[in-house]
Amino acid sequence: MAQADGAEDGKPQSDEAHSAFAAPPGTEPGVPEDDQPTSEFVRPAGAEMAQPEPEGSAFAPPATYSGRQSPPAYTPGQGFPVSLMKESPWQDRMRTMLRMPVDVRPVPEAVHKHSETGPAVGRVLDLTLRIGELLLAGGEGAEDVEAAMFAVARSYGLDRCEPTVTFTLLSITHQPSLVDDPVSASRTVRRRGTDYTRLAAVYQLVDDISAHEIELSLEEAYRRLAEIRRNRHPYPSWVLTAAAGLLAGAASTLVGGGVVVFFAAAIGAMLGDRLAWLCAGRGLPEFYQFVVAAMPPAAIGVALKLAEADVRASAVITGGLFALLPGRALVAAVQDGLTGFYITASARLLEVMYLFIGIIMGVLVVLYLGLQLGASPKPEEVLQITQRPLIQIAASMVLVFTFAILLQQERSTVWIVTLNGGVAWVTFGALHYAGGIPPVPSTAIAAGLVGLFGQLFSRYRFASALPYTTAAIGPLLPGSATYYGLLLIAENRLNEGLGSLVNAAAIALAIAIGVNLGSETSRLFMRIPGAASAAKRRAAKRTRGF
Repeated sequence: MAQADGAEDGKPQSDEAHSAFAAPPGTEPGVPEDDQPTSEFVRPAGAEMAQPEPEGSAFAPPATYSGRQSPPAYTPGQGFPVSLMKESPWQDRMRTMLRMPVDVRPVPEAVHKHSETGPAVGRVLDLTLRIGELLLAGGEGAEDVEAAMFAVARSYGLDRCEPTVTFTLLSITHQPSLVDDPVSASRTVRRRGTDYTRLAAVYQLVDDISAHEIELSLEEAYRRLAEIRRNRHPYPSWVLTAAAGLLAGAASTLVGGGVVVFFAAAIGAMLGDRLAWLCAGRGLPEFYQFVVAAMPPAAIGVALKLAEADVRASAVITGGLFALLPGRALVAAVQDGLTGFYITASARLLEVMYLFIGIIMGVLVVLYLGLQLGASPKPEEVLQITQRPLIQIAASMVLVFTFAILLQQERSTVWIVTLNGGVAWVTFGALHYAGGIPPVPSTAIAAGLVGLFGQLFSRYRFASALPYTTAAIGPLLPGSATYYGLLLIAENRLNEGLGSLVNAAAIALAIAIGVNLGSETSRLFMRIPGAASAAKRRAAKRTRGF
C-alpha cells in the first residue's frame, strides 16, 4: 500500500530519494536517550575529575590548535629550504633526496645546462635511461642506479622525477606540475658485461653532470656517453685467460697446493675459460658456459688421482671453483634485498642459483666418471688445509690481483683492491685459524672490513664502490666447502654433501651481508647531507611484520 500511495503521489519508488539519515517510514522519530549507545570514553554520570590528568595520559583531552596556529598545508612554489652540501658525493645527495617525499624535496638551483626555452624532456629522459642501463648492466646495485638517474635528470632541470629500477627494466617518470600530464620512458637491459673501467667512466660522467661548477651541455654528455660505449676493454682476451689461470693457481695454493698443483689448476682454468669463450661465441646461454668451464679443472684433478700422483688433487678442483663462483652477483643481490629492491634482489639470486647449479653439474659429471674409472678421492683431505701464513697471504693477494683484471678494472684501482683483499684474508686467518672462531662469523667480519674500506675509498674518489670490494672478497669464497659437498654427493653421501653445500651457501651469504654492513657502517665516519625533514627518513621504517 505504501508503494502504491507513493506512486500515486508522484514520488519515486527508489530509496535514493531519501536521505541516509532520515527515519524510515513507520518508525518513531524520537528514541529515549537512555537507549542510545554511549562511548566508552565518556565519563560516567556523577563522576568528577579530582585533578587534571597528566600530560601524555590516555585519558587526557587531546591537544589541538587553532586555525591561526596550524602549519601550512601546501608546498610553496619555491620549495622547502633544504640544505645539502655541495662538497659531498652526488651519491649521498641524491640518495638523501630520493628518500624524501616528492612534495618536500628541495627545488634545484638555477640550471644553466639547457637552452632558454627549457630542458628537452625527451632527450633528458633518454640520456638518463642510457646511463642507468650501463650502470645496471655493469653490476651496480639498484639503489645507486636510481641515485645516478635522479642526479642526471635533476641536473638538467627535471626535478619532479621518479626513477624505477628492476633487474631487466629501467623506467623514469617526469611530471612538470600537478596539472600537467606526466611523461614516462623506459628501457630494457638485454646484455650484461663486467667492465669496471666503463663503470668508472660512467660514474665520472654523472659526477661532471651533477657538478655545479662544470658546464656540460646535453649534446656533450651524449658525446661522452657514446665514447664510453665504444671504448674497448682495457685488457685483451689472452690477458684475461692468463688471469683466470693465475687466479685458479693462487686459489689452489691458498688451500694447500704445491707447485705442481698450481700449474695444474692454472692449465685447467685456462682451458675452461677458452671453452666458455667458444660457447659464448656460438650463442649458448651462460648456464652452459659455466657447466663447460667447470669441467677441465675437475678432469685434471681426477686424472692426477687416477695417476696416483703425490699431490693434492682436490686443491686443483677447488682452485678451479674459485675462478667460477659468482660472488659478484651474490653481493649485488643481497645488497638490493637489504636496501628494499626485492624484485631485483630475487632476480639476481635466481641468476646466482642457476650459475651455481651449472658449476655443480659440470663438476659432478666429471667426478662421477672418475669414480667409475676407479679414482678413490679422500673427501676429508679437502678440509685439511696446511697453515702457511706468509704463502697464503701472498697467494690471496695474487688471487685478488688477477680477479681485478678479470673484472676489467682500471690500473689505478687494482693495487688498492689487492691491498684490501690482503687485509681481508689476514683478518679471516687471524680469527679462524689462530682464534678458533667458526668460518661463517670469521668470513662475515673480514667481509665487513672489505665493505668498510671499499666504501671509504670510493667516497674519497667519488666513484663506485664495486672496484674496491668485489675482487677483495675472492679469497673468502667457499671453494673448499663447495667441492667437499660435491664430492660427498658423487659418493652417494647425500645428507653430508647437502650439509656441506648449505655451509657453503651460509659462507657466501656471510660475505654478501658483511660487505653490505661494512658499507653502511662507513656512513658513521662520513658527514651525510640531509636536513631536519630528511633526517627522519634516512631509512625505511621497519613494520615488525604488519
